[in-house]
Parts: sequence; structure tokens; C-alpha cells
Amino acid sequence: MPEMAQRSGQEDPERYLFVDRAVVYNPACQADWTAKKLVWVPSERHGFEAASIREERGEEVLVELAENGKKALVNKDDIQKMNPPKFSKVEDMAELTCLNEASVLHNLKDRYYSGLIYTYSGLFCVVINPYKNLPIYSENIIEMYRGKKRHEMPPHIYAISESAYRCMLQDREDQSILCTGESGAGKTENTKKVIQYLAHVASSHKGRKDHNIPPESPKAVKLQGELERQLLQANPILESFGNAKTVKNDNSSRFGKFIRINFDVTGYIVGANIETYLLEKSRAIRQAKDERTFHIFYQLLAGAGEHLRSDLLLEGFNNYRFLSNGNITIPGQQDKDNFQETMEAMHIMSFSHDEILSMLKVVSAVLQFGNIVFKKERNTDQASMPENTAAQKLCHLLGMNVMEFTRAILSPRIKVGRDYVQKAQTKEQADFAVEALAKATYERLFRWLVHRINKALDRTKRQGASFIGILDIAGFEIFQLNSFEQLCINYTNEKLQQLFNHTMFILEQEEYQREGIEWSFIDFGLDLQPCIDLIERPANPPGVLALLDEECWFPKATDKTFVDKLVQEQGTHTKFQKPRQLKDKADFCIIHYAGRVDYKADEWLMKNMDPLNDNVATLLHQSTDKFVAELWKDEIQNFQRASFYDVSSLHESPGEVDRIVGLDQVAGMNETAFGATYKTKKGMFRTVGQLYKESLTKLMATLRNTNPNFVRCIIPNHEKRAGKLEPHLVLDQLRCNGVLEGIRICRQGFPNRIVFQEFRQRYEILTPSAIPKGFMDGKQACERMIRALELDPNLYRIGQSKIFFRTGVLAHLEEERDLKITDIIIYFQSVCRGYLARKAFAKKQQQLSALKVLQRNCAAYLKLRHWQWWRLFTKVKPLLQVTRQEEEMQAKDEELVKVKERQVKVENELVEMERKHQQLLEEKNILAEQLQAETELFAEAEEMRARLVAKKQELEEILHDLESRVEEEEERNQSLQNEKKKMQSHIQDLEEQLDEEEAARQKLQLEKVTAEAKIKKMEEDILLLEDQNSKFLKEKKLLEDRVSEMTSQLAEEEEKAKNLGKVKNKQEMMMVDLEERLKKEEKTRQELEKAKRKLDGETTDLQDQIAELQAQIEELKIQLAKKEEELQAVLARGDEEVAQKNNALKQVRELQAQLAELQEDLESEKAARNKAEKLKRDLSEELEALKTELEDTLDTTAAQQELRTKREQEVAELKKAIDDETRNHESQIQEMRQRHGTALEEISEQLEQAKRVKTNLEKNKQTLESDNKELASEVKSLQQTKSESEHKRKKLEAQLQEFMARFSEGEKVKGELSDRSHKLQAELDNVSALLEDAEKKGIKLAKDASSLESQLQDTQELLQEETRQKLNLSSCIRQLEEEKNSLLEQQEEEEEARRNLEKQLATLQAQLVETKKKLEDDVGTLEGLEEVKRKLQKDMEGVSQKLEEKVIAYDKLEKTKNRLQQELDDLMVDLDHQRQIVSNLEKKQKKFDQMLAEEKTISARYAEERDRAEAEAREKDTKALSMARALDEALEAKEEFERLNKQLRAEMEDLMSSKDDVGKNVHELEKSKRTLEQQVEEMRTQLEELEDELQATEDAKLRLEVNMQAMKAQFDRDLQARDEQNEEKKRALVKQVREMEAELEDERKQRALAVAAKKKLEMDLKDMEAQIEAANKARDEAIKQLRKLQAQMKDYQRELEEARTSRDEIFAQSKENEKKLKSLEAEILQLQEDLASSERARRHAEQERDELADEISNSASGKAALLDEKRRLEARIAQLEEELEEEQSNMELLNDRFRKTTMQVDTLNTELTGERSAAQKSENARQQLERQNKELKAKLQELEGSIKSKFKASIAALEAKIIQLEEQLEQEAKERAAANKIVRRTEKKLKEVFMQVEDERRHADQYKEQMEKANLRMKQLKRQLEEAEEEATRANASRRKLQRELDDATEASEGLSREVNTLKNRLRRGGPISFSSSRSGRRQLQVEGEFSDDDAESKASDLNENQPAHAE
Repeated sequence: MPEMAQRSGQEDPERYLFVDRAVVYNPACQADWTAKKLVWVPSERHGFEAASIREERGEEVLVELAENGKKALVNKDDIQKMNPPKFSKVEDMAELTCLNEASVLHNLKDRYYSGLIYTYSGLFCVVINPYKNLPIYSENIIEMYRGKKRHEMPPHIYAISESAYRCMLQDREDQSILCTGESGAGKTENTKKVIQYLAHVASSHKGRKDHNIPPESPKAVKLQGELERQLLQANPILESFGNAKTVKNDNSSRFGKFIRINFDVTGYIVGANIETYLLEKSRAIRQAKDERTFHIFYQLLAGAGEHLRSDLLLEGFNNYRFLSNGNITIPGQQDKDNFQETMEAMHIMSFSHDEILSMLKVVSAVLQFGNIVFKKERNTDQASMPENTAAQKLCHLLGMNVMEFTRAILSPRIKVGRDYVQKAQTKEQADFAVEALAKATYERLFRWLVHRINKALDRTKRQGASFIGILDIAGFEIFQLNSFEQLCINYTNEKLQQLFNHTMFILEQEEYQREGIEWSFIDFGLDLQPCIDLIERPANPPGVLALLDEECWFPKATDKTFVDKLVQEQGTHTKFQKPRQLKDKADFCIIHYAGRVDYKADEWLMKNMDPLNDNVATLLHQSTDKFVAELWKDEIQNFQRASFYDVSSLHESPGEVDRIVGLDQVAGMNETAFGATYKTKKGMFRTVGQLYKESLTKLMATLRNTNPNFVRCIIPNHEKRAGKLEPHLVLDQLRCNGVLEGIRICRQGFPNRIVFQEFRQRYEILTPSAIPKGFMDGKQACERMIRALELDPNLYRIGQSKIFFRTGVLAHLEEERDLKITDIIIYFQSVCRGYLARKAFAKKQQQLSALKVLQRNCAAYLKLRHWQWWRLFTKVKPLLQVTRQEEEMQAKDEELVKVKERQVKVENELVEMERKHQQLLEEKNILAEQLQAETELFAEAEEMRARLVAKKQELEEILHDLESRVEEEEERNQSLQNEKKKMQSHIQDLEEQLDEEEAARQKLQLEKVTAEAKIKKMEEDILLLEDQNSKFLKEKKLLEDRVSEMTSQLAEEEEKAKNLGKVKNKQEMMMVDLEERLKKEEKTRQELEKAKRKLDGETTDLQDQIAELQAQIEELKIQLAKKEEELQAVLARGDEEVAQKNNALKQVRELQAQLAELQEDLESEKAARNKAEKLKRDLSEELEALKTELEDTLDTTAAQQELRTKREQEVAELKKAIDDETRNHESQIQEMRQRHGTALEEISEQLEQAKRVKTNLEKNKQTLESDNKELASEVKSLQQTKSESEHKRKKLEAQLQEFMARFSEGEKVKGELSDRSHKLQAELDNVSALLEDAEKKGIKLAKDASSLESQLQDTQELLQEETRQKLNLSSCIRQLEEEKNSLLEQQEEEEEARRNLEKQLATLQAQLVETKKKLEDDVGTLEGLEEVKRKLQKDMEGVSQKLEEKVIAYDKLEKTKNRLQQELDDLMVDLDHQRQIVSNLEKKQKKFDQMLAEEKTISARYAEERDRAEAEAREKDTKALSMARALDEALEAKEEFERLNKQLRAEMEDLMSSKDDVGKNVHELEKSKRTLEQQVEEMRTQLEELEDELQATEDAKLRLEVNMQAMKAQFDRDLQARDEQNEEKKRALVKQVREMEAELEDERKQRALAVAAKKKLEMDLKDMEAQIEAANKARDEAIKQLRKLQAQMKDYQRELEEARTSRDEIFAQSKENEKKLKSLEAEILQLQEDLASSERARRHAEQERDELADEISNSASGKAALLDEKRRLEARIAQLEEELEEEQSNMELLNDRFRKTTMQVDTLNTELTGERSAAQKSENARQQLERQNKELKAKLQELEGSIKSKFKASIAALEAKIIQLEEQLEQEAKERAAANKIVRRTEKKLKEVFMQVEDERRHADQYKEQMEKANLRMKQLKRQLEEAEEEATRANASRRKLQRELDDATEASEGLSREVNTLKNRLRRGGPISFSSSRSGRRQLQVEGEFSDDDAESKASDLNENQPAHAE
């Protein structure tokens, strides 16, 4: 572990100590946590992940992971609650409201990533290794923590140290700090920090300085000042001798230690001592890979100087056997520097130089022990030491005699009776003895070192008042296999955890008692007692350690006998388990608190006894070196050396080692560690286990007497990386460290505590009315709040100063608080928005009235401005005032007098009015007080109601919780029953295993019987030996009788007898070992037999499987036959489906027509609605006019009343009209539904039409196929014409040859003949070109065939488009069951159509292949070497092109033929005698053809051997490039020849021009004819030579053919492989088709279920409609009642008219109007609520629809292939949504009357405002009305005082009547509310119905998607087929290319042959020999260039040689 030392950086240390609360108390996080219902779910990667609960599904819960949004199903039991964000990074995890593993891990992880490595968990302080230096250990930090309480500062090791120190000083109680953890977790570093803190805080030297206390003496001051330094320097010494590098940790403590620091009364350090436990001494002799031994060895070898090296006889690292891995360095550390630090520390500890040197000598000696080498002697097993240099070095270092040491090792003396006998040792025994000595020497050195440090630290002058103990010990260890050391460590940790549990229990008990809480106390420490008893119990039954000690006493005991005895004694213990299987490596298991631990009992007896060679021990005790002698004194041994007499063998060791030490050897123990003298009795055999148990009991006794503080160190990762935390590793350590155990204990009690004031402040919002105003005690307030919250009494306890909660309760309260706050905020926002809206509305109204006034004035002005009299009036008016001033003054005076009189009257009246006003004010105050009392009562009642509602809600929530708990309990019960079943099955399995083990035991018993028989034989032998012994005894007695002096000799004889007994025992043990080996061999033989049986069984099983597979193959064949039959049945079904489709199409058409009609109806309805709205507007305008009239004419109340009655009648009529309209709308909706059904029928008819279209398309397809066949026949006819043209061409060639002969015979026309020969040659070239054109035409025809194939593909695509159209049509009637079946059958039809298409394609391909073959045969007839073409199949495209070109060439040939025919007629006479020569040449040609035929037969034979030639073909591939080059050269030669041809043509034309002069030179021609005949003979010889050459070329061609055939065979094989691949693809496609059929069957079932559900929904819909009708009727009745009430209101108004004056009537009318308004407002509010609820329902439905759409999109995310189809479906869904919205609009027509009433309300509101303005604009609601009444009364009293006094009684009576009417109105309103509730319910049901309909639609969409998926799969299959065909065509194309190349070669060879013929003719005619030879040479080059360059060169050279000969 890297040091966590102070760092001198500039980082802020508070960052690593304090949490940023601003981040923690983030309201956004709190809201997010509340909204998402976050929980913890298990995760393999992170341990636990945050997730939000989406849905509960029985025992499982669907959660959405917060990190990536993935959804997962998790078991309810695996979910753990998450704490609110307020508990994030909490310093004490005991405060967490949800105490679970996930929350603990998350808190630790958050703090660790924030750099906070210390966290409290109740009593624990959990430390996570940061793997980096943190600046939190400086003196400033120490001062920060000094004198502070634990809760005042953030968690730190200093806080723990400070609390321990303060408790020690204040309570005078000893303290202990227990640091435990894994290796590398930081135990040692934290121990150092504790010592550092205590040394700083409690420094005696510093304290004396501070307090000015004089020191006693200078020496004392020095000692006391050094004490803290020595205490700190003890660590480096212990680390160098006791620490080592391991895989996990570079500075791992390999021992446990308890550092005890003593303090005096004033708190200063006065001394210290150290106790150590379980040093890993085996590390001194061997280490694992990449590990080191103790640091001191490396430090010594690296840091010793030359002088010291020579003194200590040191060597290199690699020279020591005990340094297993050589010199391994620690990164960042130097062993040399560390050695110097260790030496300095020793000097500070006042070690003398001699002591240091002696210690280092012992260290060097331990290394030298490993270099001693023993060898086995040849004839005996005895060990020998061939070289004793290492022994000499060792003896020099340890002060021993070499000879005595070697004797003691190789032949030690063994005590036999009273004397000693020397016994030889084997090599293994000697090696073991040396290793044991090395370990024991190092252990004694370490113990001496600890003793010496304690001596240095002990201060006896001062008395230690108390101490602080720091325990640094390994934590709980669980490896794959654990040994004796792990048992000891785990035993220690069990005891420490028990101490923790007990401490925690005591503290909890004190807390609960202090707070006065009732709780049944449980001592959790007792939970660990069974496991501790299992390990340490001495008897009844004995524990593991007791049994191990017991086995050590028995000579023949082995590890196996120990395990057997342990299983026998403790097999039934609850914490003990046997290995589950026989194969398990573990011998037994113990269930500790941290988990199940497997133990392997190898070498446990040896480890427990710790044997040692006593001879060497005595030598060491007698060493000349005082230090070594002191080490081996009994007083220094802190641990007992287990000595035993005659233990048989070392378990698992290579050989046997005799125990040498006798029973009388005694080991003592000086308990300096505890400051007490504890010595064992002499002769007592002490094992390691006993001594460890004793030291542990003493340690536990010490710790129990102290106040413990617990520090748990945790390693975050094994890579030693900073900032990385592995969750599973940390969880395992938390479990092992007991942190989770502590949490378990916390959860049993009440872990969450809150002070009363904080609880009230935070959660009072949940209980607003529970606490009355004014002061109240915190406890009482909390009790009231808890009662109001109605929490379960088991979930909380109320103490004296705090309230205690169980886990999870605070989290629940936090959720409730958040919800409450959100509700309040929402309400506050709504109130604010309402206020602003009302303010804006009032402003708008004022603006409107102002605008009207302006408009009125403007209109008046506009009317008057052009009126002349008005103008005059405006002009004259100001003039009139001047003339009438005096009159006005008089009038004013008179008015003034009148006014004064009036004023006097008014003042008198005012006095009276004031008096009356006073009376009224008094009455008003009385009424206000009454009203206030009533409002208070009302408020209290409202509060009561709110409380009751809250209580009801809480009770309902509790009820839901209880129900969920019941369900969880039931689920748990179910799971327990399942587990029970599993356990029963497991028990059965165990019983079976037991039976097997019983059988095995019986076998073992049989073996035991045999062994016992052998033992009996051995016993008989022993008896014989005893007889012999008795004989010897008799002889001994005789000797005693005879010679008494020989007693000593007799004693020797007895010793000899004892030795013989030992030998006998040894032989017995040898026999036992041999028997064990025999047993092992028998076991191996049995295992081999078992394996053989298993193999036999497996072979039989395989044979059975093969048989089953064969049977399955047969079954599959039968199934194939069945499938074919089913296919036929499906085809038959397809026809039926066509008929059904036609019906569906009809239905579709009808539905479309109906839809059109419905749309028309809708439009008419909209027009009617517009009319109604117009009427409504007119009425509203009339109402406004009436209102203005009301304002103008207040006196004419009777007329207004009549007008109002009329208005009410009109309103009633309007309501009737609305009701009638709603009924009409309902009837229209029904008609719409009927039309919808008819439209569906029409759509089905359209489907039928589509099917008809499909049949027409299939007919068209058939016609196209017939056209294709006709085209094929046309191709055949073209081929015939081609063959005819070829015949004609042959005839023409014959004629041309004749013409050439005639031309040669005619000497006169020699020039003409030569010209014509050139022309004929050119024409021949043209003919060949024409032939090539014909071949191209054939290729074009093949292209046509391919285009036909593409047309077929187009037709297939058209078919696919047709199927898409069908799918689009089918989407309209997806809800119908018939459609699903039709789609299924359509699918089957498409599959059949696909199969037919595949068959047709196959037939077309076959036809194409046939046409290819025929074309290739035709090409073969054209040219002599076409055999190769037939084998390699010409390319289809090339053939079609050639065919087209040949057709064109054929026409040209016809023209040239006619022309040539004319020329031939002219020259026929001249060329007759030349025919004989030509016929001879033809015969030769025929012979040549015969030879060619023979060669072809040979090539056919070679075709059989083509497989062999494949290898050659591959080699020839490399030559293909050279051939291509040769081809290019040949093409160049060809071009040259063409140039020559042109020259010849030119010469021929010259000859033709000189034709007229031919007749003159007949005689000369005859002469030349003779010469030419001679030349012809010469040419014949040349021709023969050329024929030979041709033969060679033919041979080369044959070779080429063989190669081409090999290539063809290879291509055939490739084709076959591809065909096989295609067949495999076809099989896969057939499989997919079958899967599709299965899916379609599933879809059919689902469709049937959907249809049934649809029918149910339709029935529900009808019910809902009936309910709606009933609701409408109820509404009608309510309206009737309203009318009745209105009539009653009229009666009351009449009475008021009779009773009161006009103003009283106005007042009553205003009151009645206000009441009406109130009732109408109530109605309006109710209607608005209904409307809002319907709107909410609609939004809810839309939300659900959106959610469903989201779900559909989510579910379709994995189906990327269906995205296009999904878009279409979405478009369709949008259409359906529009239809749904239309239907909703129809439904909303019912709500039109709500809107109309709102309009009426607006008008009435305007009236109300008018009346309120008349009544001085009083307040709203009832209080406003009352004030208006009072004001009106005041006015009336002013106007009519006497009249009002008369009518007071009548007014009171009328008011009482009005109150009654109001009550009646309220009842009616309640009834109406009930009716509205019914309507809401029906609307809810309607919404549910709509939801179900949408579900059906969604299902239908899913079915459609699945169908489209199937279609897509079909398309994919088709694509795959097309790809396979394309691959086939590619293969054919490659073959055709090769064919073309070969054809070109053959054509070239033919051309060459033709040129040879022409050359022959030329030679016969007497042409220049040089030219012909060069031409033939070139032509030969061209031909042979096809084969190889070498051949070409050789041929060329031959030709060149032949040329001079011809020239001569």
C-alpha cells in the first residue's frame, strides 16, 4: 500500500475532509428522485445500479436503468430501496434511512470518488485505501481535530484517536482502537497515524514545556523527550523484520500486533509495549512467485558495507536458496536507504552496536541454513553432507562446532530409556530439520527484537494510570482453499466481531434506556457464539482446536484421521459442513459470520506441533555467541515449541521424519507482553493452537476491559490504482469486516434518530392542522404529528429528546413531503394564473364599454354635424348667455335660496340618516360577528373535512400497502413452497448420494475386513516377536542370577530391546503406508473400471442416438410427404380464399360509399351547427339589447319581468332544440355506424376485384410465357436459317475454288485471275466477318432471352406491387376475421406462385441451356474445331450478338453471291480444267478432316483423363499470360496480313483493268501454263511439307484442347459446388417457409382471439350507448325540473309585485336574478367540470395512444426491415386518428350546450355587473350580495322611510322564502351533480371502450406488420434466389470468356489454314516464293504463338531454313 503520509503540496485539505452540502441539498436532485421512484437493482459490473420502477408484474418488476435507459425484469426481493438525495455522501452511514448493501456501497463509492476516504458506519470508521498521498495528515490537521468531539468534525482516523484519548482522560477507562482489513488495505498506515496523533497530542516533553513544570533531572528530560520519538521509530524496525512484499501489497505486515501506549494521570505518554501474533515464519524459507521474504534480508544484502559483508559472510542475492525469486525490487523504494533508516531507528531505540551485529549475524545465518545441501547415499536411505562450506559459515555465525552440528543433523541422539542412541536421518528428514531450525531461529530473533523494543519503551519510574491499545491484525480471509493460519485469523476475527456486536448492543441499550424507549433487547454477540464454540470448545463435543491437539498425541494420527474425527464429532453442528462432493478439494467447511469458508487440513498436525531437532537446539543453547545462546534460552520463547516423542510421519512430506525430542523437554512462556509472569508446568505438551488460544483469550480479556473503537480498512482494487473502486471486492470486504453485520444489527432496532425541533420543522407541512397556534412542547408536537401521520406504532419510538425510526420510514416521509410541496406549488401557480386572467378580462370589459360610449357619441355627432339648425344652435348658444346674465343671476339667487332651504332640510334628514346609519352599522356589526362565527365554524368544518380526507387517503394508502404486503407475503410463501420443493428434491438427491456413499462405505468395510485380517497376521508376528522377547527376558534373569555385576549390560540389553521395539513400530508404520498405497491403487483401479463402464455406457448411448437419428430421418421423410399433401390442400384452399377476397372487395366498396354519405351528413351537420351558432349569437345580441333597456328603464319592472320570462322560455326552447339536436346526432352516429358496416362490405368487394385483377395478371403472365416459348421457336428457326446460310457459304467456297482453278488455267487472264483471287480472298474475309456477325446475332438472341427473363422479373415485381396494394386494401378491414384468413391464404397463394415462378425459371434456364448447347453445336458445324466449343458452352450474350451480325452478313452474302455468280458464269469456261486440281486438293482436305475426326476421338479419350490434367492446368495458368502476349503478337501479324491483302486486292484490280489485253497473249499464257504446272508440282511438295507443319500445329491444338477440357472440368466442379450451395439455400428457404407457416397459424389464432375480444367490446359499446341514452333522459328530467322551478320562481315574483313597490320589486327581481345566476353559474361550473373531465379523458386517451405508439416504435426498433411499412401504417393510423377525432367531435356536439350556456353566462355576467354597478358595485359572492341588500335598504329608507317600515315584515318573509328556494336549488344542483357523475362514469366507460378499440387496432397493426414481415421474408428469399442465379450466370460468363478465347484461337487457326490454302494456290499460280514463305512463316508464328514462345521460335527457325531452299 502506498503511504498515506502528509504531502507538502498546495492542495486544500478540506476538499478531502468536508462534503459540499450545496451539491447534496440540490432541489432538482430531490425532485428527480421523487418523480422517478429510484431503487437499486443488482448489477454484475457495478454491484448495484440505479433504476426507476416502471411496472410491477407479480413477483417481478420492470425497471428502467438510469444510466443507459435499458429496461429489465428484476425479482422484487432483489430490489433495494434508494435513500433520498439529502442522505448523499452522509458521514455516518447509520443515519441512512434505507440501510442496505446497495446504499452503503453507493455512499462509500461517492465519498471515495470525491476524495473522502473516511466514513463512519455506527461504531465503525471505514477507511478505503486512496493509493495516493493526501494532504490530511499534517500538524495543522492534528490541531484541527485536537479537543473536538467526533460529531463536530468530518470522519478521520484522528477523530477516532481524539475520542479514544478524551474518553480515557475523562472516564478513566482504558481504550482500544481495532484496525482490521485485508492485506494492502492500509491497517499499518492507519496504525502509524494513530501513534503519530497520540505522540503529538500527548507528548510528555511538550506538555512539560507548555505547563512550565521543572524536570527532575537532565537525563529524565532526555528520556521523556525521546520516548515519543522511540515510539514512532519502533515501526520501521518491526516493518523491516516483520513486513514483506506480497502480490497485493508492497509492505504487507506478516504478523499481528497490539501496541499498548501507557499514559499517566495527566494524559502524558509514560511508556509502551508491543505484543505480536502469528508471525508468518514460513516466508523466511520460501516465497510465492513475484513475492519477497522479509525486508531485512534484502536490506542487509543491499545496504551492508564491505567490512560488514565480510563479517557476516554475505553473498549475492542469487546464491541463497531461501530467496526463491532472487532480488525483487519494490517500485519507489531503495533497500539500501531503508537499511540505513532501520539502523538509525535501532540507534534511536538505544540498541548497542553488538546487539545490532548479533542480530544481523542471525539474519545471515538464517540465509545460510538454506545453502546446506544433503545427498542420499547410494546403498542406503541415509543422508550425507558432501560439501560443508555452508555448514562451516553457519556454525561460524552461530558459534557452534561444525562436526557436532553435522552429527546432530545427520545422526541425532535419541533418548531410549535412560541412555541416548544415535539414529541416522534420511535426506528428506535432514532437509526438513534444517528448514525447521531456520524458521525457529528467525522466530526467536523476532520475539527477542519485540522484547528488546518493549524494554526500550518501558518506563518504570512513572506509574501508568491508563492505556490506549492499537490492534493491527489481519482481517477475515476467504481464499479458495484455506489452511491452519486462516483458521486462526478467522477465529480471531469472530471473537473481535463478537466484541463489536456486544459493544454495539450495550451502547444501543444505553441510548434506548436514556431516551426511555420500550424495546426487547437482543444481545447480538450471542449470534457468533456457535461458530466460536465450534472452533474453541474443549469438550462435549470438542471443537476444532481441541480435536487437533488430541490428534497430536497419537503416533499414528494423520490429517485424514483428524478430519474424520472432526466430521464424526461436529458433523451435525449448524456452523459445520462436510464437502458437498467427493471431488471437492476442501476437507471441511465452517460457516463464519462473513460467509462459508472451505478448509484444507494438509499439514495441520505438523503446523500445530511445530517440531524441532532437539540436538541442534541444545547446541545453539550452548553456543559460544552469547546472543544466540540467549535466543535459545527458554525464557525468551514467547511461543511454545511443540515437542513430541516418536510421532510417526510428517503429513504430506516427501519422507518420514522421526520426532527426536522427548516428553521431558519443557517449553516455557514468558508473558512479558501482558506484564505478568505466566509459566506452564513442566512436562506439559503445548501446541501452537493452545498457545494462540491462550494469547487470544488474554487479548480479548484486555479488550473487554477497554472501550473499543473500530477501524475497518478496505482495499478498493487489486491493481493499486488511485480512483478505481471494484464494487464486488468492496462488498466482500464489508461483509468480512463486519460492517454489513453491524448494519444488520442496526436494522433490528431504530437506526434513524431526529431531534424533535428538526422533525417538526421539516415534516410539519404533512400535518398542517395537527399542531394548534401558540407555544407547544417539542415532544407533544411530535406526538400530535405522528398521530396525524397515522404511522404504525412499530415503525417509531418517541424518546425524551429525539424521535426514533426504523429503516425506510424517513424515506417514505421525504416522499410524502415532496409530493405535498409539489401540490402546494401547483395550487399557488394556478391561483396566480387565475388572478392574472381575471384582471385581464376585467380590463377588456372596461375597454369594451368605453368603446361603446365613444361609438355612440361619434354616431350622434356624425348625424348632427350637417344639420344647419345645429350649426346655428352651436353658434348662437354662446351669444345668448351674455344677454341673459341678469336673469340668470336672479334665477341663481332664487336657486340659492331654494338650495339653502333644501340644505337645511337635507341636514335635518342627514342627522336622521346618521342616526339610522348608526343603527344599521350596529346591526351590520352584529351580523358581521355572526357571519365571522359561522365562517370560523365553516373553516373548522372544512379543516375537519380535509383532515378526514387526508386520513382517508392515508388509510387507503396503508390499506394498499397492507394489500401489497399480503401479496408479497403470498409471493414469499409461494417462493418458500417452491424452495421447499427444491429442498425436498435436494434432500432426495442427498439421500441418493447417501445411498451411494453407503455402498462405498460397505466396500470400504470389506476392505477394512481384509486389512484387519492382515493386521491380525501382523499381530501374530508381533506375538512371535514377543515370545522371542520373553525368551530374551528369561536369559536376562539367568544372567542376573549368575552374574549380579552385569546389571549395566542388562540395562543396555533392555535399551536394545526398546530400539528393536522402535524398529518394529517403524516397520509397522511402513506396513500401514504400504497398505494405504495398496488401497489407493485399488481405488484408482476401481475408478478406472468406473470410467470404463461410463465409456461403455456412452458408446451404447451413442448407438441409441444414432438409431434415434435414423428413426428421426425416416419420420422427417414421412413429414415431408405429409407437407407435400398439405401443400396441395393449401393450394385448394387458395381458390376458396380468392372468392372470399372478392366478397371483401365488395364490402370495401360499400363502405367507401357509406363513408362518402357520412361525410356529406357531417357537412350538413356542420351547417346546422353553424346555423345554431348564428341563432345563439342573435340571442346574445338580443340579450345585450334587453340589458341596455333594463339599465335605461328601471321603473318598468313588469315589462322587464315579462321580457325575462320570455327569455327564459326562449332559453328553455333552445335547450329543447339542443336536446333534439343531440338526439339527432346520436341517431346520425348510429346511421354512420351502419354506413361504416356497409362501407366495409364495399371494401371487401374491392378486395375481390383486386383478386380478379390478380387472376388477369396471372393470365398475362401465362401469355408472356407463351410469347417466350414462341421467341424460343423463333430462335430455333434462326438457327436453321443460320445452318442454311452456312451450307450456302460452303457452296460458295466450293464455287470460289472452282473459279480460282479456272482463273489459274486461263493464261491470258492471269492478271485478272490474280486480281480476282485477291478479291475473292477479301470476300472470304468478309464472309468470315459475316459469319461472326451471325454468331453475334445468336448472342443477341440470347440477350433477348435474358431480357425476357428480366421481363419475368418485372412481372414478379408487378405481382409484388399487386400484393402491396392488396395489403393496403386489407388494412381497411383489418378488424374482420375473414381478412386474416384471406391474408393467410393469400400468403399461401404467393408461396405457390413463387414455387411456380421458380419452376418456370428452372424451365427457362433449362431452355436457355438447351439453346446454348444448340448454338454451340451450330457453331461447331461452321468450323472444324467447334468440338471444344460444345464442351465449354459459348457465352449467351456473344452468341446473340453474332446472330444479329450474321443476319446482316447473310444479306451481304446474298448480294455478293449474285455478283459473283455473274462473274463465275463468264469465267466458267476458262476454269474447267482447273477443277481436277481443286478436286485433288479437296480430297486431301477430306483426308485432313478424317485425321481431325480421329484426333477428336483421341481428345474424347483424353477427356476421361481430364482429372489428372487438372494439376497441369494449374501450372498452365501461369503460362496463360505468355499466351496472351503471343496472341497480341498474332493479332499484330494478322494486321500485317490484312495490309498485304489490301495490296493484293490492288494488284487484282490492276489485273482486272488489263483484262482487255489478255486475249492477245493466249499463246504466252499457254506457255506460262506449262511453267505453272511445273511450279504446281513443286508447290505440291511444298504443300506436303506445309501439311506436316499443319500436323504439328494440330498436335499443339490438341494439347490446348486437353488443357481447355481440364479447365472445363474444374469449372464444372465449381458449378456443381455452387449448385449444391444453391440447393442448401433452397432448403434453408423451405425451412423459413415452414416457419412462416407456423407463424401464420399463430397469427390466425391471435386473430380469432382478437375477433372474440372485438365482439365483447361491441357488446360493451352497445351497453354504453344504452347508458348514455339513460343519462340523457335523466338530463331531460333535470331540465323539466328546472322549468318547474322557474315557474315557481315566477309565482314568487308575482307575490313580490303585489307586496312591494316598484323599487322593492326591482330589488327582489335583482335578488332572484342573482340567485338564478348563481344556479346557472353552478350549472355552468358543473358543465365546465364535465367538459374539463372529458378534455382530460381525451388527453389521457391521446397520451395513452402516444405511449402505445412509442411502445410500438420501441418494439419495432429491433425490426429495421419493417420501417418503411411502419411509416405507411403510421399514415394509416393518422387517418384513423382523424376519424376518431371526428367521432369525438360528434361526441363533443353533446357538449355544445355547455358552450351555449357559457355564452349565456357571459351575458348574465354582464347583466350582473350592471346590477352590481346599480347597487354601488358590491363585492362578489354572498357577502357582496348582502352588502348590496343593506345599501339598497339604506337608499330605500332615504327615499321612502315610512313605506319601508311598513313592508319590513313582508320582506323578511320573502327572504325566508328565497332561502327555501335556494335550498331547493342546492338540492337540485346536488341531483344534477349526481347525474353528471353518472355521465362521467359513462364517459369513462366510453373511453375504456375507445381504448379497447385502439388496442384492437394496434393488434391488427401488429398482425399487418407480421404479414408484411412475412412478405419481406419472401422477398428476401426471392432476392437470395436471384443472387444464386446471378452467381450461376457469373460462373457461366467466366466459362463463356474462356470459350470465346478458345474460339478466337480456333478461328485464328482456321484463318491460318485458309491462308495456307491461298498460299498453296498462289504457289501453284507461280507467285513469288519469298513472299509466300515469309507469309507462311508469319502465319505459322501466329498459330504457334498460341502455345509457347519457344515453339514459335523453333518453327520460325525451321521456316527460315526452308526459305532458301525454295528460293533455290
